[in-house]
Parts: sequence; structure tokens; C-alpha cells
Amino acid sequence: MAVALTETEFSQHLNTTYRLEIDGQQPVELELVEVKSYENKDKPGEHAGMERFSLFFQGPAEFFLPQRIYQLSHSQMGDLKLFLVPVARNERGFRYEAVFNTSAPGMSK
Repeated sequence: MAVALTETEFSQHLNTTYRLEIDGQQPVELELVEVKSYENKDKPGEHAGMERFSLFFQGPAEFFLPQRIYQLSHSQMGDLKLFLVPVARNERGFRYEAVFNTSAPGMSK
């Protein structure tokens, strides 16, 4: 059974490694370094039934990933596809973000 891609699920895997394989190249490891929730406190209920959050991954300095969908694998979550966007460069390497705007678990569409 596929793992639900929720804020709660990803939060359980904070500071763990996700492996990215790109055809013909060495695998790249990304570390999930932050799970950030977005709640609209000014207008409660505006996004009722929506789960909005971002994942931030730290990648190596020697390998830049352009914005696109990537196939990642995780030892506990299994395989998943995420749209990653490079958002910063720091002393450790490149930082990437994946944004989620989905129906909250248990909410009907």
C-alpha cells in the first residue's frame, strides 16, 4: 500500500535521506531538513479541508538539480515522485522545496 503524502507522514521522516536516481549518473542523496506548515490565521476557514505544507531538502554542493519532477526513494516511505524547485544555496550545497496543497486526510472532495 502506498504511503500517504501528508505533513504528518513527512514529519516522521525529518532528517532522513531520500535517494534520487538520474539516468546514467551517480545517485544523489537529499536530506529532508524542514517540514513547514501553512495556516491562514487571518482568515480561518478560507482553506478549510486543505492541507498546505512545504518540504525542504538539502542536497550536495557538487550536484545541482534543475526544477522538475523527480523520482525519489526512501527506506520507509518507498518510491515517490516530487516536483522539486531549487530555492537556495548555502555552505552545505543546494536547498530544494516541494509544495503541497491537497485535500486534508478524511475530507471528501
